[in-house]
Amino acid sequence: MTATTDGGSGGIAASGAPSASTRTAGRPTHATPGSSRDGTTRPIETEAARAARRATDHLLARQHPDGWWKGDLETNVTMDAEDLLLRQFLGIQDERIVAAAARWIRSQQRADGAWPTFHGGPGDVSATVEAYVALRLAGDAPDAPWMASASAFVREQGGVARARVFTRIWLALFGWWRWEDLPELPPELIFLPKWAPLNIYSFASWARQTIVPLTIVAAHRPVRPVSFGIDELHVDPALPNPPVKRAFLGSWDGVFQRVDRALHAYRRISVRPLRQAALRSAARWIIERQENDGCFGGIQPPAVYSVIALHLLGYDLDHPVLRAGLRALDDFAVWPDEDTRMIEACQSPVWDTCLAAIALADAGVPADDPALVKAAEWMLGEQISKRGDWAVQRPDLPSGGWAFEFENDTYPDIDDTAEVVLALLRVDHPEPGRLRSAVERGVRWNLGMQSKNGAWGAFDADNTSAFPNRLPFCDFGEVIDPPSADVTAHVVEMLAALGMEHDPHARRGIDWLLAEQEPNGAWFGRWGVNYIYGTGSVVPALVAAGLPGSHPAVRRAVEWLESVQNEDGGWGEDLRSYSSADWAGRGESTPSQTAWALMALLAAGERESESVTRGVRRLVETQKEDGSWDEPYFTGTGFPRDFSINYHLYRMVFPLTALGRYVHGEPFGGVRKGD
Repeated sequence: MTATTDGGSGGIAASGAPSASTRTAGRPTHATPGSSRDGTTRPIETEAARAARRATDHLLARQHPDGWWKGDLETNVTMDAEDLLLRQFLGIQDERIVAAAARWIRSQQRADGAWPTFHGGPGDVSATVEAYVALRLAGDAPDAPWMASASAFVREQGGVARARVFTRIWLALFGWWRWEDLPELPPELIFLPKWAPLNIYSFASWARQTIVPLTIVAAHRPVRPVSFGIDELHVDPALPNPPVKRAFLGSWDGVFQRVDRALHAYRRISVRPLRQAALRSAARWIIERQENDGCFGGIQPPAVYSVIALHLLGYDLDHPVLRAGLRALDDFAVWPDEDTRMIEACQSPVWDTCLAAIALADAGVPADDPALVKAAEWMLGEQISKRGDWAVQRPDLPSGGWAFEFENDTYPDIDDTAEVVLALLRVDHPEPGRLRSAVERGVRWNLGMQSKNGAWGAFDADNTSAFPNRLPFCDFGEVIDPPSADVTAHVVEMLAALGMEHDPHARRGIDWLLAEQEPNGAWFGRWGVNYIYGTGSVVPALVAAGLPGSHPAVRRAVEWLESVQNEDGGWGEDLRSYSSADWAGRGESTPSQTAWALMALLAAGERESESVTRGVRRLVETQKEDGSWDEPYFTGTGFPRDFSINYHLYRMVFPLTALGRYVHGEPFGGVRKGD
């Protein structure tokens, strides 16, 4: 078998850091661009090299002078609707912003009147309700054709009663829904110890950041009436919330429905001093987690609910905490033109920068190129030294991770940390000792965040309780953070790049990945869509860690990828694969998903295969003149089935990575099919 890394098997020092023998910079020497392993040149290889150069030039031109990259992070119109609802609730409407947001919302409506949660997806009742009421606030009349078709869609789907809890909370803020008809969420939850079921740390980081401020909102039950109703969104306006048959008491749903009923009763008899103490503790918890840029957790839902919660507790809009929070939310705005405004749910500069650096290095940009050095310098400055919520489960672990956003010291994540380390390993930094030290701290932190089963989640270790998902309140998205194949694969790939593939942490991760392979040969993708992303993440990691291309798991993955390749040579997968196995590996070809499939096939030693040739040709032929690619489809995942993301830089970094590896070879060595 071909060696995968320099430095042998590496090792772990007593402190948990990589040993001194691990690799910290530089890249191996690759084949001459445009030439195959037997020395001959084929037209597709020349074309791929040319496409990689164009993409490289385009990506380099997009680098910020400070060294980072950031693409737009597009989600769905609930972000824009909730921004307008927040402004209405706080009384801070701005005519230009309202008109620009309404323009964006209208532009995303489907022909049937509904709004989807991803490009090309079906209409979603919650997104449609929120978009509709936001446009009503913007002045659109209910009998306007686009509004009438939207309300008709909502009624066909069962009315507002079928919308998610979060949507109905927004409606309750304006008197369009009864607070009594929402699940109860007591602020006393903040006092539950970490060993108790349903304590706030049993929820995923993004969920607890949202739930804590919502306990304050739910305790106050505010109503700020507006001048119109929304009867047209109910199947029967006289009965907007039809009774639903209770689940069987012996089922978990039945148990938690009755728990919720008990909590409603508790609200009427709650001890006032205890409740006031809980509200103060919740407010303190929120404020302690406000970041330097004013945001809360770096994502939109915790930010908007935190602003509302603190405002209800008496914080004036001119208070420094709220002023900074509102300014941070404004920073999430993207203006496609001067008359249109889109709200990002989050911003992804660390993620985008490490992926861009990897792509450029794998495409042949020298390790000491000023662009890569500048990117490495910026990433080094983003390493987190303070303790965050992760320390609740790992109190003795030193910090050292990286977060996703510009400012999010409370919630570094394992995935970003692994990819940043992989990016730094590709750079010849003028201060190698400083880079090595940062890598060691990042690796130590990631190793310490390994879950008991040998795998890694995104933000927390062992965040696997089954109870939070059972709550009636939690009807939208993931509320826990269990280990996933894609994050685990990236950590294993990082360890292999450091020569640590034989370390016990890596071996446990590899064993877990092998056990998680689907019967069809694919891996589930938690943070990207879906099986193509999971498989494109796992195969390169397993090969880097020493599995030969002939290993049965690798062969099954190759066979699956070849079986789902589209006729046009590309790969694509619709987000509906999270709900239906019929969609697994099926969908319109996209540049990023084609790249993920190619990255897996190349790692498996399939460079000369017909599938790889067709995939590379697809990337070459769909590249634009400026070196970029178009990708309207959403290939990122926030919550499977519920929240999807179009990372606008994915269409650049992943095709470039795949083309670079096709032209130059695997970044840290690789295997051939027979090895």
